[in-house]
Amino acid sequence: MNVEEKNSKEYSDMIAIIEKDMRYISGIIKQKGREILSNYTITPPQFVALQWLFEDGDMTIGELSNKMYLAFSTTTDLVDRMEKNELVQRVKDPNDRRVVRIHLLDEGKRLIDEVIKKRQMYLQEVLGNYSLEEVAHLKDNFIRLHQEMREK
Repeated sequence: MNVEEKNSKEYSDMIAIIEKDMRYISGIIKQKGREILSNYTITPPQFVALQWLFEDGDMTIGELSNKMYLAFSTTTDLVDRMEKNELVQRVKDPNDRRVVRIHLLDEGKRLIDEVIKKRQMYLQEVLGNYSLEEVAHLKDNFIRLHQEMREK
Protein backbone atom coordinates (compact mmCIF):
# COMPACT_ATOMS: atom_id res chain seq x y z
CA MET A 1 0.00 0.00 0.00
CA ASN A 2 1.47 3.36 -0.98
CA VAL A 3 1.41 6.60 1.02
CA GLU A 4 -1.47 8.03 -1.00
CA GLU A 5 -3.66 4.99 -0.27
CA LYS A 6 -2.81 5.16 3.45
CA ASN A 7 -3.86 8.83 3.53
CA SER A 8 -7.18 8.18 1.80
CA LYS A 9 -10.58 8.52 3.49
CA GLU A 10 -11.32 4.85 2.75
CA TYR A 11 -8.19 3.78 4.67
CA SER A 12 -9.01 6.14 7.57
CA ASP A 13 -12.54 4.75 7.70
CA MET A 14 -11.20 1.17 7.84
CA ILE A 15 -8.84 2.10 10.70
CA ALA A 16 -11.75 3.69 12.60
CA ILE A 17 -13.84 0.53 12.18
CA ILE A 18 -10.94 -1.70 13.31
CA GLU A 19 -10.33 0.47 16.39
CA LYS A 20 -14.02 0.47 17.29
CA ASP A 21 -14.38 -3.30 16.84
CA MET A 22 -11.22 -3.97 18.86
CA ARG A 23 -12.62 -1.80 21.67
CA TYR A 24 -15.91 -3.72 21.61
CA ILE A 25 -14.13 -7.09 21.46
CA SER A 26 -11.93 -6.07 24.40
CA GLY A 27 -15.02 -5.13 26.40
CA ILE A 28 -16.74 -8.44 25.63
CA ILE A 29 -13.62 -10.41 26.57
CA LYS A 30 -13.33 -8.46 29.82
CA GLN A 31 -17.01 -9.10 30.64
CA LYS A 32 -16.77 -12.81 29.79
CA GLY A 33 -13.60 -13.05 31.88
CA ARG A 34 -15.43 -11.52 34.85
CA GLU A 35 -18.30 -14.00 34.40
CA ILE A 36 -15.81 -16.88 34.51
CA LEU A 37 -14.06 -15.37 37.55
CA SER A 38 -17.37 -15.03 39.40
CA ASN A 39 -17.16 -18.80 40.02
CA TYR A 40 -13.82 -18.37 41.80
CA THR A 41 -12.64 -16.69 44.97
CA ILE A 42 -10.32 -14.23 43.22
CA THR A 43 -10.96 -10.72 41.96
CA PRO A 44 -10.14 -9.48 38.44
CA PRO A 45 -7.00 -7.62 39.68
CA GLN A 46 -5.84 -10.80 41.45
CA PHE A 47 -6.35 -12.70 38.19
CA VAL A 48 -4.21 -10.14 36.34
CA ALA A 49 -1.47 -10.44 38.99
CA LEU A 50 -1.55 -14.24 38.83
CA GLN A 51 -1.38 -14.06 35.04
CA TRP A 52 1.77 -11.90 35.15
CA LEU A 53 3.41 -14.27 37.64
CA PHE A 54 2.33 -17.28 35.56
CA GLU A 55 3.78 -15.81 32.35
CA ASP A 56 6.86 -13.95 33.63
CA GLY A 57 7.78 -15.89 36.79
CA ASP A 58 8.73 -14.55 40.21
CA MET A 59 8.95 -10.78 40.61
CA THR A 60 9.08 -8.14 43.30
CA ILE A 61 6.01 -6.19 44.37
CA GLY A 62 7.52 -3.15 42.65
CA GLU A 63 7.88 -5.03 39.35
CA LEU A 64 4.34 -6.37 39.65
CA SER A 65 3.04 -2.87 40.48
CA ASN A 66 4.65 -1.50 37.32
CA LYS A 67 3.23 -4.26 35.12
CA MET A 68 -0.27 -3.75 36.53
CA TYR A 69 -0.08 0.06 36.63
CA LEU A 70 -1.07 0.02 40.30
CA ALA A 71 0.28 1.83 43.34
CA PHE A 72 2.81 -0.12 45.38
CA SER A 73 0.46 -0.10 48.40
CA THR A 74 -2.44 -1.46 46.32
CA THR A 75 -0.26 -4.27 44.97
CA THR A 76 0.95 -5.07 48.50
CA ASP A 77 -2.68 -5.46 49.66
CA LEU A 78 -3.42 -7.63 46.61
CA VAL A 79 -0.43 -9.88 47.34
CA ASP A 80 -1.42 -10.08 51.05
CA ARG A 81 -4.86 -11.42 50.09
CA MET A 82 -3.42 -13.87 47.54
CA GLU A 83 -0.86 -15.08 50.07
CA LYS A 84 -3.62 -15.60 52.65
CA ASN A 85 -5.48 -17.74 50.07
CA GLU A 86 -2.27 -19.72 49.41
CA LEU A 87 -2.02 -18.66 45.76
CA VAL A 88 1.36 -16.95 46.13
CA GLN A 89 4.21 -16.85 48.60
CA ARG A 90 6.79 -14.20 49.43
CA VAL A 91 10.32 -15.61 49.14
CA LYS A 92 13.69 -14.01 49.82
CA ASP A 93 15.91 -13.71 46.77
CA PRO A 94 18.82 -16.16 47.25
CA ASN A 95 21.23 -13.67 45.63
CA ASP A 96 20.13 -10.66 47.71
CA ARG A 97 18.34 -11.35 51.00
CA ARG A 98 16.98 -7.77 51.04
CA VAL A 99 14.88 -8.52 47.96
CA VAL A 100 11.55 -10.30 48.37
CA ARG A 101 9.96 -11.94 45.34
CA ILE A 102 6.39 -13.08 44.84
CA HIS A 103 6.28 -16.75 43.90
CA LEU A 104 3.24 -18.42 42.33
CA LEU A 105 2.22 -21.53 44.29
CA ASP A 106 0.68 -24.68 42.81
CA GLU A 107 -2.88 -23.61 43.73
CA GLY A 108 -2.31 -20.27 41.95
CA LYS A 109 -0.97 -22.10 38.88
CA ARG A 110 -3.92 -24.49 38.89
CA LEU A 111 -6.42 -21.65 39.23
CA ILE A 112 -4.91 -19.50 36.47
CA ASP A 113 -4.59 -22.49 34.15
CA GLU A 114 -8.23 -23.46 34.75
CA VAL A 115 -9.54 -19.93 34.13
CA ILE A 116 -7.44 -19.49 30.97
CA LYS A 117 -8.69 -22.83 29.62
CA LYS A 118 -12.30 -21.69 30.18
CA ARG A 119 -11.56 -18.43 28.35
CA GLN A 120 -10.02 -20.41 25.48
CA MET A 121 -13.09 -22.68 25.35
CA TYR A 122 -15.28 -19.56 25.07
CA LEU A 123 -13.17 -18.25 22.18
CA GLN A 124 -13.26 -21.66 20.49
CA GLU A 125 -17.05 -21.57 20.74
CA VAL A 126 -17.17 -18.06 19.26
CA LEU A 127 -14.91 -19.11 16.38
CA GLY A 128 -16.95 -22.26 15.74
CA ASN A 129 -18.17 -21.08 12.32
CA TYR A 130 -14.68 -20.09 11.14
CA SER A 131 -12.69 -22.45 8.94
CA LEU A 132 -9.29 -23.69 10.09
CA GLU A 133 -7.72 -21.41 7.47
CA GLU A 134 -9.66 -18.37 8.74
CA VAL A 135 -8.58 -19.08 12.33
CA ALA A 136 -4.96 -19.45 11.17
CA HIS A 137 -5.13 -16.08 9.34
CA LEU A 138 -6.71 -14.42 12.38
CA LYS A 139 -3.96 -15.84 14.64
CA ASP A 140 -1.20 -14.69 12.26
CA ASN A 141 -2.69 -11.20 11.98
CA PHE A 142 -3.06 -10.88 15.76
CA ILE A 143 0.56 -12.01 16.28
CA ARG A 144 1.74 -9.46 13.72
CA LEU A 145 -0.40 -6.68 15.24
CA HIS A 146 0.86 -7.50 18.73
CA GLN A 147 4.49 -7.40 17.57
CA GLU A 148 3.97 -4.07 15.78
CA MET A 149 2.31 -2.57 18.89
CA ARG A 150 5.15 -3.73 21.17
CA GLU A 151 7.71 -2.13 18.86
CA LYS A 152 5.98 1.29 18.76
